[in-house]
Amino acid sequence: MLRNIKDLEHYAIQATDGHIGHVSDFYFDDNSWVVRYLIVNTGGWFSNRTVLISPISIGNSSQDEKVLVVSLTKEKIKNSPDIDTNKPVSRQYEVGFLGYYGYPHYWNGGGLWGVGAFPNLMLTGIAEGEAEEAHDKQIMERARDIPEPESGHVSDPHLRSCNAVMGYHIEATDGDIGHVKGFLVEEETWAIRYIIVETSNWWLGHQVLIVPQWISNVNWFDNTVSVELNRQAVKDAPPYTPVVHLDREWEARIYKHYDRHGYWTNEI
Repeated sequence: MLRNIKDLEHYAIQATDGHIGHVSDFYFDDNSWVVRYLIVNTGGWFSNRTVLISPISIGNSSQDEKVLVVSLTKEKIKNSPDIDTNKPVSRQYEVGFLGYYGYPHYWNGGGLWGVGAFPNLMLTGIAEGEAEEAHDKQIMERARDIPEPESGHVSDPHLRSCNAVMGYHIEATDGDIGHVKGFLVEEETWAIRYIIVETSNWWLGHQVLIVPQWISNVNWFDNTVSVELNRQAVKDAPPYTPVVHLDREWEARIYKHYDRHGYWTNEI
């Protein structure tokens, strides 16, 4: 299921023993365009601290109640590594963060999450309802066999704030076409499948979807995203509105328009 990432903002985060705060933003991987962390504001729970939550720990969700349930205790989250969201997040920080929770490194393997496509499968085999001590012990044992990242990449920042990228200009091969309005994320994998592009500067009231894999370059200093599409192709693309139900048939229309193969054709 595809969700507008803006709709997930302000969702409450429910730990195993109570409420801890609400989602304020997301960090995505600028190589694979997958949401790696939820940025959670803990409010007055412990001094308005901001913490990160990995999709690896997320279980059930309730759209009606706007709640995401995580398999962590409040104390575990409270003692997690500090994060300064005003600075780029480095691989070095991630090694420490994932080590604290005993999570495997998602960047090892050919899938979106390690060797697979789903974050929760990285901890396959841990029974629901186990004591936290047993839970931590098992995933720590699994993580010991995961190699560290190459030393040359340890400090390279590669995570970006979704909110910070909102408003970035979109450049086609022959000129401007609009700006980033939002993202559509796949709920099961947390992959960003589409960028919502607002083209109203050129075609009044028109929004279209562009696939991140069609991006040729992102200039993080100039706030510009370049895509391998021309303006006319974008203008003629199926228009997007929030009320559109994006089922596989609708997605296929988008890919057919651009004469591309759908991402699902590569799924195992």
